[in-house]
Amino acid sequence: MLIQRLCTLADLAEIERLAIASPAGITSLPADRERLSVIIEGSEAATDEDVVFTGDERYFFVLEDVDSGQLVGCSSIISAAGFSQPFYTFRNEMFVHASRELGLHNRIHVLSLCHDLTGHSLLTGFYLDPAWRSYQALRLNACGRLLFAAAHPQRFADAIAVEISGISDEQGNSPFWDGVCRHFFDVDYAEAERLGSSLGRSVLAELLPGYPLYVPMLPDSAQEVIGQVRPASQMVYDILMDEGFESDNYIDIVDGGPVVQARTAELHTVRSSQLARVQIGQPLPATGDWLIANERVRDFRACLCPLGWTPGEPLIVDEQLAQLLGVGEGDSVRLMGGA
Repeated sequence: MLIQRLCTLADLAEIERLAIASPAGITSLPADRERLSVIIEGSEAATDEDVVFTGDERYFFVLEDVDSGQLVGCSSIISAAGFSQPFYTFRNEMFVHASRELGLHNRIHVLSLCHDLTGHSLLTGFYLDPAWRSYQALRLNACGRLLFAAAHPQRFADAIAVEISGISDEQGNSPFWDGVCRHFFDVDYAEAERLGSSLGRSVLAELLPGYPLYVPMLPDSAQEVIGQVRPASQMVYDILMDEGFESDNYIDIVDGGPVVQARTAELHTVRSSQLARVQIGQPLPATGDWLIANERVRDFRACLCPLGWTPGEPLIVDEQLAQLLGVGEGDSVRLMGGA
């Protein structure tokens, strides 16, 4: 069984293993022990604070196989993207060029560098070991953290964004980077992602043009991948779309993948999750799979499992599940069905 929880410094070696295995494009998961230590320590510190407004807190979640103790995935939420430096994206826009004398009226697709999403909370650092890849594991890794956000809304912004990995090949080449950004920053895509991971993406954005890029003037190879999702990320993208994210307005400055956004309170898991009181005993026959999480901060636990529960009634769980979730008789848990 898989359990989602917040990381601790004791997880460092396992998280480093996941970071090394993760593909280029997961810039917030650097394969660098020192930087990972800083991220983990920051996550632990964030859970100690009595947070009443968003800042630069980052909550780093891991997915653990409880039978082996092995970590098989990870994901994060940054409370406010761009807190210390702007969070840059390209905005998809249409410019109108018209001539009354010639009777011409043209709408032209352009990309404009912006930091519209600065201040949004950011879902980031998503990775799942391919050996554990299933819809259930992907959904727990992607949406379990949204139960945390639902339980602690004061820790997150009113709007939330996610960068989805764009198109790149097995050799680490990105058509968007090669066709657009490399003209302004002459390094390859893998090196750009490494620099973005270690120094922040604003370093890359500072060298990109501040004026609009006319999409019809870009190479066909770059145009074709604008807003496209890496095949390995498609299922996660679909899960996020089901949550209510919108995908048409922004793209990533490095690989051209979609940057999706939504109002936090309107996300399906946040809006529709329900609370129940725990009763320990013989569980009812399962009626479906449910995401379930406790309401704690540092000791947050979430899992996806078959349950029998009627909204408004207590949730009856056995001792084993209660221990995995770190809850006791009378404690409150948050549930989301439809898994």
